[in-house]
Amino acid sequence: MSTRTVLITGGAGGIGRFLAEAFQSAGDRVVLVDLPGEKLDAAGAELGAAVVGADLTDAQAVAGAVTDVVAAHGPIDVLVNNAGILHLHGDVLSLPVADYETTIRVNILGTFAMTQAVAKHMVDAGTHGAIVNISSIGGRQPTPGMGAYETSKAAVDAQTRWAAIELAAHGIRVNAVAPGPVDTPMMKMGMPEGSPMREAWLARIPLKQMADPAQVAAAAVFLASDGAADITGVSLPVDGGQLLA
Repeated sequence: MSTRTVLITGGAGGIGRFLAEAFQSAGDRVVLVDLPGEKLDAAGAELGAAVVGADLTDAQAVAGAVTDVVAAHGPIDVLVNNAGILHLHGDVLSLPVADYETTIRVNILGTFAMTQAVAKHMVDAGTHGAIVNISSIGGRQPTPGMGAYETSKAAVDAQTRWAAIELAAHGIRVNAVAPGPVDTPMMKMGMPEGSPMREAWLARIPLKQMADPAQVAAAAVFLASDGAADITGVSLPVDGGQLLA
């Protein structure tokens, strides 16, 4: 089996690194895409992965980055749309419109721009590839104050189904992984063990555990694998059963 080229956006972040390690463990070549700078360079050096700096809200920059990756590494076999922002919170009465717009530009438009650019190259190269979007169960289950983020992830799920039905004719599968709260180092700092906020979250989860980032990465690797060859248009919850509650 030949080595696949896997492009991961948001590759300098916590979940991005877990994704990179998981695909590397599966024998894939990983290219990280994120905002240019020391954080991205450090992630590439630590993981032994190639890096490309690009602002995903700039469609022209996205198209150029994808062209550069193809030129340097050959056809892209897998795209993981992991880049997104979560930090702009506020209720419907107070959230600044500018914050809502920023969330949409990164989480929705950035995902679309990268999907479009990579899918065009896949079609041109005749690559029967896979695209995996990192969504969230928040797109289906609201949490007060997180509406901008959750709206964006509902759109990512819709984009997943849209791209899946249109790209199927080209042999390209499109799926999503939808985590609940993910126990990243940043999450552990903000919600330490035993804290009231953490206990409140765990009370919503039947399995009483937050998602391990490695479990999110494992789901993405599966959806991009031959083992999921007949799966497309799915948003797979990795949430400890939270959607059941």
